[in-house]
Amino acid sequence: MMRFTQLIWCLMLLLQFSFFADAMLDPVDFLALQAIRKSLHDLPGSNFFHSWDFTSDPCGFAGVYCDGDKVISLNLGDPRAGSPGLSGRIDPAIGKLSALTELSIVPGRIMGALPATISQLKDLRFLAISRNFISGEIPASLGEVRRLRTLDLSYNQLTGTISPSIGSLPELSNLILCHNHLTGSIPPFLSQSLTRIDLKRNSLTGSISPASLPPSLKYLSLAWNQLTGPVDRVLIRLNQLNYLDLSLNRLTGTIPGRIFAFPITNLQLQRNFFYGPIQPANRVTIPTVDLSYNRFSGGISPLLSSVENLYLNSNRFTGEVPASFVERLLSASIQTLYLQHNFLTGIQISPAAEIPVSSSLCLQYNCMVPPLQTPCPLKAGPQKTRPTTQCNEWRG
Repeated sequence: MMRFTQLIWCLMLLLQFSFFADAMLDPVDFLALQAIRKSLHDLPGSNFFHSWDFTSDPCGFAGVYCDGDKVISLNLGDPRAGSPGLSGRIDPAIGKLSALTELSIVPGRIMGALPATISQLKDLRFLAISRNFISGEIPASLGEVRRLRTLDLSYNQLTGTISPSIGSLPELSNLILCHNHLTGSIPPFLSQSLTRIDLKRNSLTGSISPASLPPSLKYLSLAWNQLTGPVDRVLIRLNQLNYLDLSLNRLTGTIPGRIFAFPITNLQLQRNFFYGPIQPANRVTIPTVDLSYNRFSGGISPLLSSVENLYLNSNRFTGEVPASFVERLLSASIQTLYLQHNFLTGIQISPAAEIPVSSSLCLQYNCMVPPLQTPCPLKAGPQKTRPTTQCNEWRG
């Protein structure tokens, strides 16, 4: 009986030893986490690192997730909305976490450059360090992380260009680099699974090559840059878009009518230098079209009357507003119709017509007296009609 009891105790000890051996973190990962902890600090009001006591198992730390003896996911900072975040710098030891597949840091005051050692994380698929103060250039060596799918470095202080190596990532699906100080041209993107590109509010220049953007894109925002050249051949290829914003650039040329047959949820092409009429399409299925603040000219196609929210203000459109717009406006099928600041000469609507409460119409500052008074946005100004001299010059 004594020998049997001893055997049971021996088995229990072996099982406990085996458990702790499995739970023991790889020493390289352990030292990397220590280095990362020393370089980062809780901002006042944050208590994220309270659980990071290295006398216990690091796999139990907040934001640390392990598989066996390796760290596979590192989410630094309290993810709850409004949390203060972290300060400090990202230690190059981050590259020692060889099994890492996910790295994220919540908004805070992380400064300094993005360590080039991140390129050593060959299994990394998700990298998100947004709304901090990361500066310097995006390491071209990130192109060596061939399994990377999401790269979000938005709302930082990044400078330099977007390396072609980033565009060559074969599995990239989300690229979010908006609100930085990036310069240079947009590189070609090779991934056929890329669905989102957000590069707005940078200082990107040059033209957009037709072959640079894959047809798989569903979200494209290039607003607030200094891009130039035509976009017709680019847009024709992007037949899966449901959001498009090219506003506040220096783009030129015509807009291909075929894009209005795409099921785009939002389309913004404001404050560019497009010229020529908007070519009609066979059908329009876009809930919102915003082409305001450009230099579009010619007549307005009746096909656009199927758009629920249409912003054509501040362009050079001429002629009469098609009757189909009036019909859909009075039936509340059009919710917003902004036509102010053009060179339109008429609209067939009764002065006694009642615009539905759910609909908005603005006709100010055209080459006609608006047949009925409707509330307009403040930016439309107080003038109801464009000066006759301007209208005569435009007709000439």
